[in-house]
Amino acid sequence: MDMTTFSALAEPNRLRIVELLLDGPMSVGDIALRLDLRQPQASKHLRTLLEADLVEVEAIANRRNYKLRLEPFQEMDAWLDTYRGTWNEQFDKLETYLHKLHSKKNNSN
Repeated sequence: MDMTTFSALAEPNRLRIVELLLDGPMSVGDIALRLDLRQPQASKHLRTLLEADLVEVEAIANRRNYKLRLEPFQEMDAWLDTYRGTWNEQFDKLETYLHKLHSKKNNSN
C-alpha cells in the first residue's frame, strides 16, 4: 500500500474532493464552487490528488474534468481487508463481553 494515498487523503479538503468525485467527473471550477474554495486552492488540492494517482484529468474542449481512478481505491480496499478479520474478531469479543456484563447486571437486580 502506497502511503502517498493516505497522505493525500489526510487533508480534509482533498477528502471532500474525492467524495464529490464519487458522483462523477467535475471541473476544477465546479469543485471550487461546491466546496467554497478559491479556484487556485482547488487546483492545488487536485494536483496533489493527481500526483498520488487518485484522480485523472480528462480534457473536453476547453474544460479539464477530474475523475477518480478506481485502481488506488481497490488497492486500499485490499490492504484494509487484511485487517477486517482482526477487527471483526475483536468486535465479536467486545459484543460477547458486553452481553455478559448486561446479563450480570440484570441478574443482580
